[in-house]
Amino acid sequence: MAKRTLPPVSPSETEILRLVWQLGRATVQDVCDRLPAGRDITYATVQTLLRRLEKKGYVRHYSKGKAHVFCAAVKSEDVIKRSVGDFLERLFGGDPLPLMQYLAEHGRIGADDIEGLKKLVEKQQAGQP
Repeated sequence: MAKRTLPPVSPSETEILRLVWQLGRATVQDVCDRLPAGRDITYATVQTLLRRLEKKGYVRHYSKGKAHVFCAAVKSEDVIKRSVGDFLERLFGGDPLPLMQYLAEHGRIGADDIEGLKKLVEKQQAGQP
């Protein structure tokens, strides 16, 4: 079965989708309760964002009593892979090195992160998953 191409998601939709992935299954209230402190977003807005995500094919729901319970319809790895790939292609022509340099130069990754990346690359080169 061929994978369908899903429409892009907004930053707010991405935030809500990430919470659904973390929770596994969630009502609108569950998502509201997991929003970061100080994040001013209403119940109705979360509900709207979940409906948009459902319409776009990222989540689905089932009814449990009067509540709608939402769950992911796509794997986080699939969305991350596509999103990061698109980002790399648009901003860096597909080359990850300038991105890594930018992150290092601006203090977003440190020596421990780089050591972890080296180990990951060594594992991949050795044919290990």
